[in-house]
Amino acid sequence: MKPASRRKARELALQGVYSWQMSKNPVEQIELHLATSSDMSKVDMSFFQELLRSVVKDSARLDSSIRPYLGRLPEELDPVEKAILRLATYELLDRVDVPYKVVINEAIELAKSFGAEESHKFVNGVLDKAVRTLRKNEQS
Repeated sequence: MKPASRRKARELALQGVYSWQMSKNPVEQIELHLATSSDMSKVDMSFFQELLRSVVKDSARLDSSIRPYLGRLPEELDPVEKAILRLATYELLDRVDVPYKVVINEAIELAKSFGAEESHKFVNGVLDKAVRTLRKNEQS
């Protein structure tokens, strides 16, 4: 799959995770809505589904994994930042085939596109600290 199709998958997964955080609707319903209301022709569908379903299913584990690096409680995070950090934490923990630099860069790009003005700096700082523990074997 092309990197652009993965980026689109992350963008849609972010929208899905955000929607789930706000509505608590079933993930299947959110996934169906996104799949039928978006142009999916350039999306890595299996990656999108994996991200969305896994982040929703494992949100408590992801939150506890990222909590030490936040400087505040996950409940106090902006919902967009929280969704981005959950996605990135999932990839850092469970998708070791994706280089950590790619995970961090993609999270920064999501924050620039969807987050508040300075979100990308916060996301970068948190993930920069987290990667030292979550991907310590990959550090050069």
